[in-house]
Parts: sequence; C-alpha cells; structure tokens
Amino acid sequence: MASRRGAGGRHIRDRGCKAAVLLSWRGTVVSISMGDITDQDVDAVVNAANSSLMGGGGVDGAIHRRGGPRILEECRRIRSESWPDGLPSGRAVITTGGLLRARHVIHTVGPVWRGGGHGEARVLADCYTSSLALVKEIGLASVAFPAISTGAYGYPVSAAAGVALGAVKGFVEREGWPPAVSFVLFGGEGLRAYEEAAARLARGV
Repeated sequence: MASRRGAGGRHIRDRGCKAAVLLSWRGTVVSISMGDITDQDVDAVVNAANSSLMGGGGVDGAIHRRGGPRILEECRRIRSESWPDGLPSGRAVITTGGLLRARHVIHTVGPVWRGGGHGEARVLADCYTSSLALVKEIGLASVAFPAISTGAYGYPVSAAAGVALGAVKGFVEREGWPPAVSFVLFGGEGLRAYEEAAARLARGV
C-alpha cells in the first residue's frame, strides 16, 4: 500500500484505508484517507443520506446494505415520529450501526449543487456541524465522514473539501470535541482535494 504525504501531517495505515494524513486541532486528531466508509471501526460513521432516510445509491446504499435491516427500521421510526415530511438538508439524526463495525450511523442530507449561489456551502457546513453536535450530545469519541454531496448531488469535491474541513475545524475549536475525526474518501481525486484543502487551511488561505 503506497504512502502519501500531504498537509504537513504524518501518515498512518488503518484497515480499509490508504495513506491517512494526521492533523491536530485543539487536541482532536483528524485523519484524511482513502478507504471504505462502511469498514470504519469508530463510534459513528456519517451517511450521506437523502431526505427520505430510506436508503439510496452511493454511500447511502452501501451503508444500508452492509449495516442490515435494523438501520432502516430505525430510520422508519424517525420518519414516523419526528420527520414525517423527510429530513431537511443540513439536519442530522442518529441510528444504530446495525452490522457495521461502527456502533452508530449519523444520517445527514447534503445540498444539491446548483452552481454555488444558492446557499449550498452553508447547508453543507450545517451537515458537518449538525452531525458533530449529535456526537457531542451522545458522548461519542470518534466519527468518520464521507465527502457529503460530492456524488449524485454534484457538489465539486474541490469546493466541498474546504467547506467540510472548515466546518469541522470550527466546531472542534469551539467545543473541544470529539477526540477523533476521520474523513474517508472514495478515490484519489477526493483524497487530493482534501489534502490540498487542509494545506490551504493550515496557511490561513
């Protein structure tokens, strides 16, 4: 497995991941790697869900397939009890992790890219901060994020990476939680985009 260096961080290797770059923000260890979000051994993985919470393609479908029917059962209950019209973009809810290695799944609905002039960055940032607020509320110590909205919803990964890292950095610097955050990217393009965004953030650009 080849090693990479980026954003001034050191490298680790983890099951299902390649070339993890380690950063530290107010004591929170942040890793950026290429791997399989469904194979992360963390307290929670974040699902790039759709508003129905009933599963779909991409990360959403992979999490439901591998996590098994308990995740969908809890999503149905959440829809029935709390969000009968669907989960709004930028909000987050939590379920069991089912058969996943992760103990929980946090479901959040990202924005559909419409050119960048319709509040997409604000809503995308809300996805990360809403998810982290649940992590803190429940007392979870580790969470893994995919690149929310960069698949079928069309958000350019180069732009999404800066929003994601900035939102997470802002949250952990304000709240001092959680101890560990992972960004798990599907391919090399995403990994490079996040490494470059982390480097820009370190330079204050």
